[in-house]
Amino acid sequence: MALFNFGKKKEEEKVPACSCNGECSTGEVDEIVNDCCGEAKDGICCIKVLGSGCKNCHDLLENAKKATTAMGLSVEVEYVTDMQKVMEYGAMSMPALVVNEKVVSMGKVLKPADVEKLFRKLGF
Repeated sequence: MALFNFGKKKEEEKVPACSCNGECSTGEVDEIVNDCCGEAKDGICCIKVLGSGCKNCHDLLENAKKATTAMGLSVEVEYVTDMQKVMEYGAMSMPALVVNEKVVSMGKVLKPADVEKLFRKLGF
């Protein structure tokens, strides 16, 4: 059994650019737009916290929820603990914060005010 596939390029799978499970027309992840699925609220389609289930991950999840509420966003914050899915985002440290399928923070427990500041910095 070979551990490495040197020289063999794995065929890349098309991954939807949002949590709509491929039901939208936005295409692949590299085509991420602020208008994900046409359901974006204030430019944000989806917010996810990637984590292993630890306290820090739960803290970031709660802080992200508080920030979205404080900003008046009606986007649900999803918590992803499936390590296969987490690895697909390329996040090397957790917790990680994902906005519109793009990792915007890794390895930090952001406070609600910091999450709001990050959203504004990203133009949301």
